[in-house]
Amino acid sequence: MDDFIITSHPSGILEWRINRPEKRNAVNFNVIKGLEEALDWAEKDQQVKTLVIMGTGKQAFCSGGDLDEFHQLKTSEEAYSMLSKMGNLLYRLATFIKPTLALINGSAVGGGCEIATACDFRIAKKECKMGFIQGRLGITTGWGGASILYEKLPPQEAMKILLEANTYSTDQLKELGFVQEVFEKIDIHTAEDYLSHILKNHLHVLMCYKEALVSKWQHSALQSRMEKEIRNCSILWEKEEHHQAVEKFRTRKKE
Repeated sequence: MDDFIITSHPSGILEWRINRPEKRNAVNFNVIKGLEEALDWAEKDQQVKTLVIMGTGKQAFCSGGDLDEFHQLKTSEEAYSMLSKMGNLLYRLATFIKPTLALINGSAVGGGCEIATACDFRIAKKECKMGFIQGRLGITTGWGGASILYEKLPPQEAMKILLEANTYSTDQLKELGFVQEVFEKIDIHTAEDYLSHILKNHLHVLMCYKEALVSKWQHSALQSRMEKEIRNCSILWEKEEHHQAVEKFRTRKKE
């Protein structure tokens, strides 16, 4: 089974789906490659007006990095190689010239929340839980998600979410403005309905408005802030506290 699926819809949506339900749609190196492929496709195809990101199944949008695969990375240099690769893609996703939507069909934690944050809009299924839980593993956001979150929410609200390392309900996150809409059921047709007014407009109009936002972030040095964040995470990654926390978490999952 492929770790990701890319589907082009007549509505103008390019759907990129993480296809690892048995791993709660955790990100591995193949998924990283898949996100790059989706961004390349959406950038070149003039029939694509929006990129929609979701996960397969009902349990998870994305549970972050695959601990079984990434736990093999021990040093800060090894961690930085992976973190920066995904971080560069998230910067590209955040500043993508076409509108993007995270269709949160299940739980989104850790790096899964970072991916959702990098999208322009987020719609979610009602019972989903979301949170930046990286602090529980002795690290910070490693793909630049905190820097992006500070652009999306009032700084004090963003910092509280990051420091607490807890999960939140979709209703709580809608009240904060992180989630735009909450639905009882959610699928690609929900995304088409939510984006229907956007999809009616000419691609050049959509791109011009997105370019204005991207220009703001470029002037505020978002990319360099994300890079510093990734470096800080790679330093914490090699510390024994992180490896012990990951091992404890993996052991608990197997019990």
